Amino acid sequence: MKSFGNSITKWLAGANGLVLSLYAIVAAFSTYSCMYAFRKPFSAASYEGIDDLWGLSFKSAIVIAQVLGYTLSKFIGIKVVSEMGRNSRGLAILALISVAEIALLGFAIVPVKLKWIFLFLNGIPLGMVWGLVFSFLEGRRFTELMGAGLCASFIFASGFVKSVGKWLLLEGVSDFWMPAAVGGIFALPLLFFVGMLSLVPNPSAEDEELRTRRDPMTGAQRKAFFMQFAWGLTSLIIVYIMLTAFRDFRDNFMAEILAQLGFGEAPEIFTTTEIPVTIGVLVMLAFVMFIRSNMIALTVNHIIIGLGCAAVGASTWLFHQGLIGPIPWIMLTGFGAYMGYIPFNCILFERLIAAFKYPSNAGFLIYLADAFGYLGSVAVLFYKDFFVSDMDWLTFFTYACYALAIIGVVFTIFAIIYFERRKLLLNR
Repeated sequence: MKSFGNSITKWLAGANGLVLSLYAIVAAFSTYSCMYAFRKPFSAASYEGIDDLWGLSFKSAIVIAQVLGYTLSKFIGIKVVSEMGRNSRGLAILALISVAEIALLGFAIVPVKLKWIFLFLNGIPLGMVWGLVFSFLEGRRFTELMGAGLCASFIFASGFVKSVGKWLLLEGVSDFWMPAAVGGIFALPLLFFVGMLSLVPNPSAEDEELRTRRDPMTGAQRKAFFMQFAWGLTSLIIVYIMLTAFRDFRDNFMAEILAQLGFGEAPEIFTTTEIPVTIGVLVMLAFVMFIRSNMIALTVNHIIIGLGCAAVGASTWLFHQGLIGPIPWIMLTGFGAYMGYIPFNCILFERLIAAFKYPSNAGFLIYLADAFGYLGSVAVLFYKDFFVSDMDWLTFFTYACYALAIIGVVFTIFAIIYFERRKLLLNR
């Protein structure tokens, strides 16, 4: 079996770049989609009739518990993902998801008042999977294309695994056992696709010439990298905090927002408009791979992020002026949010490393941003529930749109200026 795997890796290393990209996209997309089977299915259940926890509905409480675990995972991942060598990544993915499944079994078994603990524990390992999967794709000529394919997984998988969970509920599986059962269904596909991903060859010499060598990073190296670009990275992290909090709030409470807009009885509108818009963003970002200059590509990524933030605010203003209807507004806020959000997850930091030829890895930067991004998302949930609980969902969402537009555009412009000047100074 090992000999067979080595043969596939050798064949892929000599294959056309697009063939390798297609193979890597299938492996990465499928691996991460399987991970969602261990993270999202619980939200397909309603948990009606269960006592509140901490003044929150049971479902809200367990959503927050899992997000807190996921946030902690991002901070842990700054070290774990950036330091892990290639040979350990596949086994690490399987080990992390196995721990998450054990936590789901605990969720099914323990008394109701303790169940939130196990969703918190479920979130801790899963937050590190993205970085480990992306580490197989970074540092290549076609990383943008591969990254776009990987990002498509979190659009497709969330709804798909919830559908599987709903099917199990209709078949008589209880609300509490359903999440673990969905994980069990996806266990063998996960094993297959992680094996497939592990056969992706290392970046070629040409890749390293174009995109810079990618290495594990020690704590001292991570600190040195951050200090080298501190002002620019801080600006980008602020933008990402806004984008993550906005995207999560929009996803989690869109049903309530649509209801206030008069579409409470037509939830399919959200699905049918969201998926085409997001796929359009992914296709647009994939074409950035044709920009050979890493510095120009880095600037283009910044511009895309800034335009995405601006689109959220501009569409909100147009809606309130009566110039567009509610559904085009919802579509445009989604388009803008994903324009800003997706580059951070696959291509922005990839090009930053390549532009400055700094041997490192994108996992460190992705997890540095993600850690604070999810912390911001949790802060927004607590702020809405405990400080402005009387404010309706639509009003809160409107304020969030304008805040994202203003803060996102200002700090993105600052980051563009910073990195352009930094490049000029280093080239002197």
